[in-house]
Amino acid sequence: MTGGAVPWIDPQLVAMGDWLKARGLAALNPVTSPLADCRDMLDRIGAALNQASRALPDERDILIPAERRDIPCRLYMPEGIGRPPVLVYAHGGSFALGTLPAWHQVLRDLVRRSGVAVLSVDYRLAPEHRFPAGFDDMLAAIRHVAHHGATMGVDPARVAAGGDSAGANLALGAALALRDTSAPVLSHLLLIYGVYSLGTDSQSWLKFGGGQYGLSTAQMDWIARHYLAEAGQARDRRVHLLDSPVDALPPAHLVVGSLDPLQDDSHALAARFAAAGIPHRLVCYAGLTHGFIRYGSLIDTVDRAVSDCAAALGAAFAPPRPAA
Repeated sequence: MTGGAVPWIDPQLVAMGDWLKARGLAALNPVTSPLADCRDMLDRIGAALNQASRALPDERDILIPAERRDIPCRLYMPEGIGRPPVLVYAHGGSFALGTLPAWHQVLRDLVRRSGVAVLSVDYRLAPEHRFPAGFDDMLAAIRHVAHHGATMGVDPARVAAGGDSAGANLALGAALALRDTSAPVLSHLLLIYGVYSLGTDSQSWLKFGGGQYGLSTAQMDWIARHYLAEAGQARDRRVHLLDSPVDALPPAHLVVGSLDPLQDDSHALAARFAAAGIPHRLVCYAGLTHGFIRYGSLIDTVDRAVSDCAAALGAAFAPPRPAA
């Protein structure tokens, strides 16, 4: 942050950092650390967070067929609900990090609190697989659920898409592509502190982009160089989503922290939804930085954010109320 008062940080977020350090854990920056080490550390942090997480009675690994490959996914099913609606979810991680187990806890919590199944997509990561590989995988997973969800035990007529950070980019990008190329298949979007552009010139980037708030301008430069096959793709409408019209998208629930460099992107997207008449809600959680959604077991505000997301999902698929 450049000058001015130091912003308020949730004390439980600070305590969480101490909790991780006491266990020899701390998120690594791919700008300054080998990518393999960053990936390993993210998974180790995920394992620590998952220690108190109870598996759902029905959660399973499945393969979704796609062009020239099968996409590994994890399906989390709500207990006691036949043919539930389903959220197709892409995890965060700068398009280059992240595995399915590292998101177990938050996705199990979403399922338990919403009654909505979650299909977590193990999309291909950069730089081994550059854009549009991850986008293609997310799009293929949603299409598969919309056409074959019944064989998986979910309702193919009630599908949402979502993700956090890079995953929110993939989810929104896929939703835009589906809107433009086929009949609507999505009923809702859950977009958690999404990367909706690769630009770093907004006011929130100027305030919070130094790296102490979970994301830095240097890291965004790293993401662009490792995710994109060529520099010109930064303006591709499947990457720079704020260039795309949002007409005819489904209702959306947006989440961001007050200290996130990407905060202005979320506000810009919400303004586009408002201008297009798309029902939406943007919730900005005070004192939280980028990347918080997995920390619900340690931070009360994050736990509330997860409950808010679950409530939005549940409401999206609730039966319509009878007319008065």
